[in-house]
Amino acid sequence: MILENVTLARQIDIVFREIKEELALLTSGTVFVQIRNNVIGKFGVRAFPLESKGNQMQKMELGLSEEELQTFRHTAMESLKLKRWTHGEISFEFAMRQNKLCTSVTFESNYNMSSLMEELNPNKKKD
Repeated sequence: MILENVTLARQIDIVFREIKEELALLTSGTVFVQIRNNVIGKFGVRAFPLESKGNQMQKMELGLSEEELQTFRHTAMESLKLKRWTHGEISFEFAMRQNKLCTSVTFESNYNMSSLMEELNPNKKKD
């Protein structure tokens, strides 16, 4: 599959299907996708798999349900309507609070100064 021909929304869908089992074990964390030319390269989950209550450390309880996973995936796909760049990273934070899924989205755009300088000075030869 050539990803340049796949919409970014479809790529996000593929990401969420790939990490579904991991999210089903977590109650909070961050899903990240790194994007170059509107193609997802690296993606994954940042999470703390242990939590403490007083002096005791324990594994997180059950993670996101199927319904919560679908809601989270839908939120991620809808957020793409606000993206206005081709290179960067999107972070989708999630946490269960009082049995409700809370999410937030952070966009990080990336630019390359050398590429910009080449565009501004197309006639200048490289050494």
